Amino acid sequence: MNYSDEFVAALAFVFIASLLWIAAKLMKLNVPLVYGRHDKGQYRIKIPTRLSWILMESPACLVFSYFIFTGPLPVTPPTIALFIMWQMHYFHRAFIYPFQLQVRAGSSTPLRMTLFGAILCTACGYLNGEYISKYAIHLQSNDWFYSPAFIIGTLMFLMGYTLNKVSDRTLTRLRKQNPNKYSIPYGGAYRWVSCPNYLGEIITWFGFCCAAWSIAGLTFAFMTASNLIFRAIDNHQWYREKFPDYPKERKAIIPFIL
Repeated sequence: MNYSDEFVAALAFVFIASLLWIAAKLMKLNVPLVYGRHDKGQYRIKIPTRLSWILMESPACLVFSYFIFTGPLPVTPPTIALFIMWQMHYFHRAFIYPFQLQVRAGSSTPLRMTLFGAILCTACGYLNGEYISKYAIHLQSNDWFYSPAFIIGTLMFLMGYTLNKVSDRTLTRLRKQNPNKYSIPYGGAYRWVSCPNYLGEIITWFGFCCAAWSIAGLTFAFMTASNLIFRAIDNHQWYREKFPDYPKERKAIIPFIL
């Protein structure tokens, strides 16, 4: 398939950024992207945490919507189904989740992290919206609803989405109960891993990739996995260092493996 130069450039940007992140983490370099419990206050320019979430996540929501509905291919029921999947995550993450966060007084996020996240979300929103609205000929037929790729992908998406949201709610309840300190989460998939919310998000986007049968979706899922796996490892190590009684049987993100 003949992709536009802009599409190929965006694909390359997201893929290379993912590879650089993986290389930096494997080489144990000091990557200047910190958040939450890992922020030691070394960055001067910061913005409020809720505003940071909105600025980071809203481009994925808005840019994706723009390209879906302005592309050359007609908007079909399979296209709408994928649009709903995408917005189930990103509309919530951009415009609802920031106001559900139990943030500590004065909580802030480094501006550089916010800007980098916004750039990546813009690129991923463009890639996935552009692919579906310009290159995904297979989505022009309602028969796609009955394809193994769409059925399996949708089931994966729903499973991952549910795991992500249930796990996030566990953390939100824990923060409400202990607003001034971190605590060990228990229950649900926390029985097996430290970051089931991250695992759920990875499954979500590989499911979306399968349902859309999209190279853009695959690149985005790869980026998500490369980011969240290392973040989960960092969180897992932090829990073990902070809490001597942290459950030893837990893994970081993949039950019984990692």
